[in-house]
Amino acid sequence: MTTSATGPGAATDAKTFPYQRRCPFSPPAEYAAMAEQDVSEVTLTGSGLRIWTVTGYHTIRKLLTDPRVSASRKHANFPFYFVAPPEYRTETSFIGYDGAEHTTTRRKAALTFTNRQVQRLRPRIEQIVDEHLDLMLGMQPPVDMHRVFSLAVPMTVICELLGIPQDKHDFFIKHGTALLGGHSSTEERQAAIVEVNAYVDELIQLKKREPGDDLLSRAMADYAASGEEYTDRDLFNMVRLLMNGGHETTASQISLGTACLLENPDQLQLLLDDPALVKPAVEELVRFATIGDTAVPRVALADLEIGGQVIRKGDGILCLGLAANRDPETFPEPEKLDITRGSRKHLGFGHGVHHCIGADLARLELEIVWSKLFRRIPGLRLAKPFLEIPRKEGAVIYGLWELPVTW
Repeated sequence: MTTSATGPGAATDAKTFPYQRRCPFSPPAEYAAMAEQDVSEVTLTGSGLRIWTVTGYHTIRKLLTDPRVSASRKHANFPFYFVAPPEYRTETSFIGYDGAEHTTTRRKAALTFTNRQVQRLRPRIEQIVDEHLDLMLGMQPPVDMHRVFSLAVPMTVICELLGIPQDKHDFFIKHGTALLGGHSSTEERQAAIVEVNAYVDELIQLKKREPGDDLLSRAMADYAASGEEYTDRDLFNMVRLLMNGGHETTASQISLGTACLLENPDQLQLLLDDPALVKPAVEELVRFATIGDTAVPRVALADLEIGGQVIRKGDGILCLGLAANRDPETFPEPEKLDITRGSRKHLGFGHGVHHCIGADLARLELEIVWSKLFRRIPGLRLAKPFLEIPRKEGAVIYGLWELPVTW
């Protein structure tokens, strides 16, 4: 092991990353040794960049509040583990901003995602969930629940929040897969960015002419009222971020969490016996699955020392959420699914100023889904062995490519 990440091309014994999970809910086997030393050097498969990974729960929490690390994609060693088109570095929103720029930009969307505002959406989200359960129940099983339900529910919710017509749902699902799915070429990602940007530009011009009761219209009104300067680029980066974060993540969590409950019938029975357990169940399933294991990249702005290891200024860092969420010092028996645990200490929604802006919305959607799904379809079961269902290995957001179910 070298003492610092020295950049692409230099000799190293670092392993190629990311690693595959042992099974959909278990960390890669390599994480055990990595957890012992907390900080490890790895080589990213797609880009060849050597970076540091951090695994400890408390170490990651501290790192994510350290002003000496940056979320900006513009740094040369930012740890994309695929070859990123230039737009990945320049076309971003508050998820890739630091300091005052992050605070100012995030504030434009934050009021829509407060817990109070989100709870006002409960009746409509319940209606959306019921409508899609009706559609699924009207089909002849087996059915791909991921396609007809898990993707459709959060896509409908986020499109309504942003004022995007329903006929664009498939468009955003297709391009979200291209951008986050893990198997796209650089050219495919580039094409997806161009097409999404073109549509969002059209949407912004429409909202300027005909503002509505939606987040995008309110953000433009907020900018105008405050006198702050902004560009259309600021708006469409925000829309793209919320579209990707608002459907791909929740969809993956719905499918993976549902499969997890079906594979752990004792836990599912606890939930059926006591519906009040749905809130702690959401927290535990988010912890247990950790779909954003590799979705928290950073770059060191100064030399850092973590556990005796020096991370040099400019080095890329990945905070491994799945390893942190299985830290036995924080979560006793971390490999065990226990929906009564209910701890909100997990890092499934990140930590610090970049904590997921849509966390309360995601929690509400998951709560409603798992409150209704198994009661309306009491005989729900997997239509093929779980380990035969293809998984999104190497994707930015982990999950299942499909979820074949029957009843």
